[in-house]
Amino acid sequence: MIQQLKDILDLLTWTDLVDIAVVTILFYNLLLLIRGTRAVQMLIGLLLIFGVYQLARLAHLRTLEAIIANFFLLLPFAIIVLFQDQIRKGLTNIGRNPLFARTAKHRPERSLHDVVLAASTMGSRRVGALIVFERQEGLRNFIENGIRLDARCSFDLLVNIFTPDTPLHDGAVIMQGDRLAAAACFLPLSSNPELSREIGSRHRAALGISEETDAVAVVVSEETGRVSLAIDGRLERDLDAKSLQIALEHYLALEPPTNEEAA
Repeated sequence: MIQQLKDILDLLTWTDLVDIAVVTILFYNLLLLIRGTRAVQMLIGLLLIFGVYQLARLAHLRTLEAIIANFFLLLPFAIIVLFQDQIRKGLTNIGRNPLFARTAKHRPERSLHDVVLAASTMGSRRVGALIVFERQEGLRNFIENGIRLDARCSFDLLVNIFTPDTPLHDGAVIMQGDRLAAAACFLPLSSNPELSREIGSRHRAALGISEETDAVAVVVSEETGRVSLAIDGRLERDLDAKSLQIALEHYLALEPPTNEEAA
């Protein structure tokens, strides 16, 4: 057995090893991309159809074999339709590569304190809110479906926007650097089947935008007043003002305040 393994290794060149490593990395990232989504069930379904096809060939079930063979002719188009969300997300991740990254945008250092203070204040008042920070990936499509503001972010403006029964309180606010780009923006809801039914539409929207883009979303629960943060399709819950500030500084690549500044 050991000798056979050595013979196989002797036949492999360094290009073969690189080829195997690249394919392994691609498959690993593909599995990470579809993990926890409905694409897993669809992939299992396709594998089961392929298994039935092999059984039909062995059992000489010509009609069934012909039907599945014709289905395989349409399989490339079916994969594009079934896995369009995962394909879009994968291409987006490639575009986030530092080699293709755009020049650095203005970072929201000055407005960060106002956002944290507004989120904490609205949480204490049980006022729902959703504030999205744009990072490397642009959010223009979502900005255009809201109300354009292009205003300097401030505590008073954020609290006023999310006050119940005001024209702009529904939807999300999108931040571009230190400026509030738009309000009343509607975001895609997360389709993660593992999410608890207790999670409402505002939290699903926060998760949805963090799944489709690299944005960071701050969400305040109207029912409980708890402040959460959505990033990369996961939710960090029950954040106080200090932990929210630290988390935003980390994910927005800002330097945390020094002891003198904090004092």
